[in-house]
Amino acid sequence: MGDGIGVQQLTGQWTLSASDGELLLHTGVTGTAARMGHRLTIAMRSWRATVDWDGDDPSGVEMTIDLDSLDVVHGEGGMTPLSGAEKTLVRTNALKTLQAKRFPQATFRSSVIDRDGGALRLVGTLQIAGRSGEQTIDVHVEAEDAQWRISGKAVVRHSAFGIKQYSMLMGAMKVADEVEITLAAARPR
Repeated sequence: MGDGIGVQQLTGQWTLSASDGELLLHTGVTGTAARMGHRLTIAMRSWRATVDWDGDDPSGVEMTIDLDSLDVVHGEGGMTPLSGAEKTLVRTNALKTLQAKRFPQATFRSSVIDRDGGALRLVGTLQIAGRSGEQTIDVHVEAEDAQWRISGKAVVRHSAFGIKQYSMLMGAMKVADEVEITLAAARPR
């Protein structure tokens, strides 16, 4: 792998979007009937982020995700493979759970950025479904050939934002409280 962020290599502002990489949500299943449910991978097809740089140090990060761009990619587990009709139903239920008609976007704005080489820990405010709360995101930026490789990971809890997890079978099967979010993007050097 390449080296981390180097002095005098970064300036100004980066703008990243879905054309630069992939933003995925990974859900789990809980409850007494959890084995019947699918662990989902969901792609967000429309998002954009700006990263402000002060010399070699990132000074701010903002990200906006268009919730209506939610696309159920696949499901693991469950009693049967996830069908196209089920993917459509999952999408509809997720958008309803997130109140996407009323709150069409999720946003994140950093307030603190701690750096250790190419590793960054962003702490800031996530706003989703009309609620705001503190969120931590771990990001790595590495130089690889002619590109910067950016990877990120966060865990968002439904309960932290007052979002009721989707459930069925009278609560015997429901989406797990924790949703893992991953980002993999590239930017020319």
